[in-house]
Amino acid sequence: MNQQWQRVLFMAVAALMVLPAQAQSAMTPDMGKLTATAGVIQIEGASGGGLVPWATITGYGSRDSYGANLHYSYVGTQDYALGTYGAAVGIADRVELSVAKQRFSGSLTPLNHLRIEQDIYGVKVKLAGDLVYDQDSLMPQIAAGVMFKHNDGVGGLGAITNVKALNAASDSGIDYYLAATKLLLGQSLLLNLTVRATKANQMGLLGFGGDQGDRYQAMLEGSAAYLLNRKLAIGAEYRMNPHNLSTDNEKDYYDAFIAWFPSKTLSLTLAYVSLGQITVYNTKRQDGVYLSAQVGF
Repeated sequence: MNQQWQRVLFMAVAALMVLPAQAQSAMTPDMGKLTATAGVIQIEGASGGGLVPWATITGYGSRDSYGANLHYSYVGTQDYALGTYGAAVGIADRVELSVAKQRFSGSLTPLNHLRIEQDIYGVKVKLAGDLVYDQDSLMPQIAAGVMFKHNDGVGGLGAITNVKALNAASDSGIDYYLAATKLLLGQSLLLNLTVRATKANQMGLLGFGGDQGDRYQAMLEGSAAYLLNRKLAIGAEYRMNPHNLSTDNEKDYYDAFIAWFPSKTLSLTLAYVSLGQITVYNTKRQDGVYLSAQVGF
């Protein structure tokens, strides 16, 4: 993991260098952003929806401040469970740094002892636009991000202890994405489009690349949310995935969610989520529930 940490550190330093000089001076958390405009936490640790990273920067700190959060998310389907926990910080409403740990497990024979863990380190930089202040134009907020991912191995499958034994090309990989998010305050509507370059199989839980492909592919991801009021939003998301493994009939993901923001320090998300088929050892469609909680400032 030394090389992985070096990459994360380099990207984090490079991201912080884009901050204006006044933002690099002493800052205090002012929680100056509007409620819900920081998004919730995405299943890989970035600010956004449940499945899709947005161009939003986590936390409620304004351009002269910072914000941070701790988060936990859970996805439960008929035969699998995925838990994600971590932390993220937003600086000057320009740079976001995140770290997340994913734990995936199975419950149906022969995968009832399956255990997979993955570490994810994220860096996101806002490039242009402003989610709130650009209401007089069609310009969205635009951000670029990277996710450094490392699969920690496979447990519960006997001799199979690494995703490479499932025909994955690597147990580490990097996702690159560009997100455009537009908030239409007058219509209480948020729209997001993300393009992700990835080799990840099931977000990286089954490794990166494989016997059916080991090249970066551009995957589209989209979100739409309607604000019922200042504290409650409903919406839906769709996320395309590559298909690199003969041992995994990977499908696209989608969800329908409701998010509640009782205060700027707490958000709760409940969703119906569909992950499609996961591995050829279990051909059932995996649908279930997504729950997420985020606390911070």
